[in-house]
Amino acid sequence: MHKTLRIAAVAAAATVAAGALYGAGAATAGQSTANSTHEPYNIGLLVKDIDTYYGTTADADGVYQASPDSPYAKDLARIDADARAYIDKAARKARHHGEKPAVMFDIDDTLLLSLDYEKRYNYTYNPTTWNDYVLKADRPEVFGSPELVRYAESKGVEVFYNSGLSEAQRSAAVENLKKIGADVNLDTGHMFLKDKANPPAYLAGCATPGTWTCTTVQYKSGTRKHVEDDLGYEIVANFGDQYSDLDGGYADRTYKLPNPTYFVS
Repeated sequence: MHKTLRIAAVAAAATVAAGALYGAGAATAGQSTANSTHEPYNIGLLVKDIDTYYGTTADADGVYQASPDSPYAKDLARIDADARAYIDKAARKARHHGEKPAVMFDIDDTLLLSLDYEKRYNYTYNPTTWNDYVLKADRPEVFGSPELVRYAESKGVEVFYNSGLSEAQRSAAVENLKKIGADVNLDTGHMFLKDKANPPAYLAGCATPGTWTCTTVQYKSGTRKHVEDDLGYEIVANFGDQYSDLDGGYADRTYKLPNPTYFVS
């Protein structure tokens, strides 16, 4: 996950994360934006709100986990129920029209939960510590995500992945996804990761060998365009925890998963 715009600290995150909490239904009374003349949302209260939303607890090994009874888990369950009903219907419709239905998943905080990293490093991002964390390949699942991946496959829908993780992190991502039970189409033809040294030809408008200027939206929408236009699939649903995972078209429906801990433009 190379964040093009990563919240560098909770202090910088207050306004953005508070907005994300609002969208997820968390307490937001009295919040204001950084451009307001009013006092911004208090950092200490924001962290408490995030912990309450996730039901954050440290397990016996000191690893921060989300609670399956948390508001976060309940929001995910509602999204999951809607997505299952839609995928079933959309897949049948696509095949009726002679199309090959597909779904696209982001990975970080869409399939693999990074809450322990966020808490441990106080909601800051450092490429070295993040890479070390990813390479451990021990992130827990985002509740319901492995089941949703397998459900799509069971309905004859092709599963693709579209992630900001790098090629150097591929083996760890595959290992981690297998570990949580999302062992579906984890080959290079289905899992698209950032390859800045040798970017694919379909990103030629913003990336050439050794030069990468793609925004997250350009990279992810360009990849979806490739899946539809070049590989011949109809992406019936696209899942991500950031709006930049979803913007740019080339998906019939988008599903925004909750994530109040960081923002990627």
